[in-house]
Amino acid sequence: MITKMRYLIGRYHEIVLKGRNRWRFVEQLKQNLRAVFADFRFGAMRSEGPRIIVQLPAEISDQVAAERAALIFGLQNFSISYAVGLDIETIKRQAVATAADALAKARATTFRVSARRAEKRFALDSMEIDRLVGAEVGAALGLKVDLENPGLTISIEILPDAAYVSAGKIPGGGGLPVGITGRGLVLLSGGIDSPVAAYRMMRRGMRVDFVHFHSHPLVSTASREKAAELASHLTRYEARSALMLVPFAGAQREIVARAPRPLRVVLYRRVMMRIASALARKTGAQVLVTGESLGQVASQTLENMMVIEQAAARPILRPLIGMDKNEIINEARLLGTFDTSILPDQDCCSLFVPAHPETHARSEQIVQAEAMLDVEQMVEDAVRRTEIAHYSFPLPDEAA
Repeated sequence: MITKMRYLIGRYHEIVLKGRNRWRFVEQLKQNLRAVFADFRFGAMRSEGPRIIVQLPAEISDQVAAERAALIFGLQNFSISYAVGLDIETIKRQAVATAADALAKARATTFRVSARRAEKRFALDSMEIDRLVGAEVGAALGLKVDLENPGLTISIEILPDAAYVSAGKIPGGGGLPVGITGRGLVLLSGGIDSPVAAYRMMRRGMRVDFVHFHSHPLVSTASREKAAELASHLTRYEARSALMLVPFAGAQREIVARAPRPLRVVLYRRVMMRIASALARKTGAQVLVTGESLGQVASQTLENMMVIEQAAARPILRPLIGMDKNEIINEARLLGTFDTSILPDQDCCSLFVPAHPETHARSEQIVQAEAMLDVEQMVEDAVRRTEIAHYSFPLPDEAA
């Protein structure tokens, strides 16, 4: 008999496909779990086949544990489970207690038991466990069995050390653990698209920081405030991040004064890419990430994106490139950034925009226009005057 303890059991998503390199992904997942639960002291943490098992401290509630675990990329699903001894009578008692607790939170009239016997030395197979435990739960709580669409599922995992009993499995974030595939710098505009792009890259295992270009004092601080709120929200998925706030008004003034009107937007974006590349070198980011979608606005035609990319000293990743606006909006709603993104502000790229911007810019005309600008000085001044704010989760934000 063992002492009954509560555990977070996370089941790997793509990590299970990694073969000999799996240990690297598991170690990164463990680091991320410790970071997102930094205000609690975990007990033992171990990998057991295709799952990670973490002993939860008494002071963390099931709700908080579930909310935090849902932020961890790399897990297909997870459970808040109780460990009990490897005998069927003990398992039945815990299953009844778990089902009763679940019914106190959400009413259900039907249920099923889903057992998995990873420990093959256990005397009963999965179907026998389902039948015996199901009969006990049904008799004790008056529930009917429904194997197709149950209101409640009791999950049981038979492992070598214990039987783990939970009220079903909760969907995880999927993807790969943040930090395992490198580092990127996201151009965070404050609009709908770029937060979704950041989320998608974090889900692919990339750790990101953010850069926001603003035109204060020519406009209000609204876009800066939105960028700060979005960066704080997205930091929940990676525990730490930095937001670089770049003053762009000076560069815009010079472009407006010296360059042809139709080329302004493309020139804005090329200078932004140079500044972002310089900041990426400082932070160690290997790539830039944007929320661009092909054909969505004038700067996102194929020709303009090609010309703009030529100014970047880092590769540019565009995770939304083939999505339409409605698809992006739906993801933003699910992510929880949509309401912030649609707050009114004055985006720097919309400042001094001509009525008919160039949509098919050519390299030679852009090079000719930039010859009239002191681009190097514009980049140097913007980088020097950049402000940096640091964010952390679940600990308080820090400003620098």
